[in-house]
Amino acid sequence: MTHPVAARSCADEPAHVVVAGSGIAGLTAALHAADKGCRVTLVTKNAREEANTRYAQGGIAAVMFEDDQVESHAQDTLVAGAGLCDPDAVAVLTSEGPGRVRELIALGVAFDRSPEGVLRRGLEAAHSAPRVLHAGGDATGAVIEAALVARVRQSGVAILEHTLVVDAVIDGGRVTGVTVLQERPGREGRRSTSDAPGTIGCDALVLATGGVGELYAHTTNPRIATGDGIAIARRAGARVRDLEFVQFHPTVLPTCRAEAGVGEAFLVSEAVRGEGAVLRDREGRRFMPDIHPDAELAPRDIVARAIAAQMRRQDGTPVLLDATGLRSDDETTSRFLAERFPTIDAAVRARGLDWSRTPIPVTPAAHYAMGGVETDLWGRTGVPGLYAVGEVARTGVHGANRLASNSLLEGAVFGARAGERIAADTLGARAGEPWPVDLPVPPRDAELPAAPLGLDADGFTRHGLQELMWAHVGLVRDDAGLRHAAAVIDRWERALPAPQNLRDHEDANLLLVAREIVAAARARTRSVGAHFRRDDTESPRHPIPGLRHGHAPLSGKVTA
Repeated sequence: MTHPVAARSCADEPAHVVVAGSGIAGLTAALHAADKGCRVTLVTKNAREEANTRYAQGGIAAVMFEDDQVESHAQDTLVAGAGLCDPDAVAVLTSEGPGRVRELIALGVAFDRSPEGVLRRGLEAAHSAPRVLHAGGDATGAVIEAALVARVRQSGVAILEHTLVVDAVIDGGRVTGVTVLQERPGREGRRSTSDAPGTIGCDALVLATGGVGELYAHTTNPRIATGDGIAIARRAGARVRDLEFVQFHPTVLPTCRAEAGVGEAFLVSEAVRGEGAVLRDREGRRFMPDIHPDAELAPRDIVARAIAAQMRRQDGTPVLLDATGLRSDDETTSRFLAERFPTIDAAVRARGLDWSRTPIPVTPAAHYAMGGVETDLWGRTGVPGLYAVGEVARTGVHGANRLASNSLLEGAVFGARAGERIAADTLGARAGEPWPVDLPVPPRDAELPAAPLGLDADGFTRHGLQELMWAHVGLVRDDAGLRHAAAVIDRWERALPAPQNLRDHEDANLLLVAREIVAAARARTRSVGAHFRRDDTESPRHPIPGLRHGHAPLSGKVTA
């Protein structure tokens, strides 16, 4: 290893905290823990700026204006969550959110403002009032990430880049350290792993590793989103919950994966449809008006499933997003798109597409995990010394469906709460006080059925797992597909050799998390929120073939 191995803190030393992940949740937790006197080591398996936060085009929702109310934001969140949110967690999120946004502003986040210096705010789907702040137009996440990374660099927090947290070290029933695997730069931009994992002693581990997008053939997530934190927590004995709720974004520029050299998938914000862009099939016909009264502005899950159904009818080819008619009174379409959506415009044109003249291909993609490692309101899991914040955590704020622009807010709010709590928890542990969280121990995994005869399930590849999850554990599910996925994953897990390098560890984590998602999806036999079962015969039928949900039309225009 290229960094020293630290011993666990002595009784008279400050608490040593390892934070795994460098998105808004991890960076915020690190800053607050350091501010409380902890010694903090931030570990990230890529560059410190590479996190899901960096790719967030949407904004951050918070009640920042006198004509809005925290109670309204809370109610909107509860309604979006389809009755499965934790009301106490929602109350924390919405009441503390404004203070955390002001903190981001103080840290240097330049949210968009009017010429008079007033914060600009947008209205997003399912919000009852305009309360969504943006930065850099459609580059909110990148602006937040840059400001937080700059502040962490000044804070005295130690940073280990290109380093994977492999597992938590548990001794005496609590976290006493972490095992890590560090990559070293290789020739011609390649990387080679170190010979063996090393150990860092610590009093607490904060998991802030993001989501699970790399499980799916189509995703908006960067390739680092391999479910590491969920796998680490599960192996440590922590409880996971609501993993069946994976949100799929309807409109993403597709990728052909690295081997085709086309570039990564890229999210095209709902705001483009909010400005008037429409969806067409490959023949140029609009199809959403036949599906839902709100057409392209229907709820996100309805639009995503409608696109997937249309793609099946046209042999899997993407549908088309037509923005060629968008313009203001005094602007051409090309200028309007470049100024209103600078990040998207650059990404589209980098692919050789002129979306001001020609519709662009889009496909649904896995976007956000609503479930994860179960925590209390301070980010604590059921394992003493183990915390989880951000997308990897199941705080209870999202329920079955995340309200738009609550994800960055969750990272800021609960990252801060965990960071502030660790020092006090460590002092309590040293004084012999019991861990204040009593979450049930998760049940042992049930024996999965054998794979069907003739199935070559031993030849695991990451691409094969992604296609399996997309086909059977994606936007539309049923018992037969879930049973098939469970059997294949079981065979793959049994045949997987011991990890030798970083990618091997990622593959093992992906398989573990895939197994947990499938088990959760099989256990929930009724459709709710982002979890849609085509074999749920008791739900109202829907005009899309194979879909049964009913949704009320939206009110208002999506502008962010």
